[in-house]
Amino acid sequence: MATTVDSSNAVQATSKKHLGIPEAIFVEDVESFMKQPGNDTADAVLRKLDEQYQKYKYMELNLAQKKQRLKSQIPQIKQTLEILRHMQKKKETTDPMETHFLLADNVYCKASVPPTDKVCLWLGANVMLEYDIDEAQSLLEKNLATASRNLDSLEEDLDFLRDQFTTTEVNMARVYNFDVKRRSKDNLLKSVKKS
Repeated sequence: MATTVDSSNAVQATSKKHLGIPEAIFVEDVESFMKQPGNDTADAVLRKLDEQYQKYKYMELNLAQKKQRLKSQIPQIKQTLEILRHMQKKKETTDPMETHFLLADNVYCKASVPPTDKVCLWLGANVMLEYDIDEAQSLLEKNLATASRNLDSLEEDLDFLRDQFTTTEVNMARVYNFDVKRRSKDNLLKSVKKS
């Protein structure tokens, strides 16, 4: 009883871990696989496997785009956190902080920023909110942790997806080779019957 529960928990953990990516089943015995309902011809099976392969390619493209987005987002969050820490140090003094800010691509302007305990953060979708420096720092630290965790999860999903590519490619090769052997055997039998 305990082994059944443990194995079912392991299966659930795997399915949750790679949510949305179907697992490619390795075809051990091609002959019995080809006898299953819906696997009438090798061409039909190869079309199904190719369709599955193309779905994996599409998923890989989406995951790679998400990965690139996160990889560019993490340094921005770190830089913003660094600026907040610097502003927190300057908050106690009365001296204004000298800085440069971006007006447009490659166009900066020199500015003098008085000590403050408020900052505005871009949240995305043309939304900016004002926060206390401490609130902004905790929000950005939480966002950084989430982005790092998501990046790690994406890496795992991409690795899992690469395994599914390999399994699907091997299955396609095995089915194709099985069909070639079957056809050569049929041709040999036909030539033996004719003679």
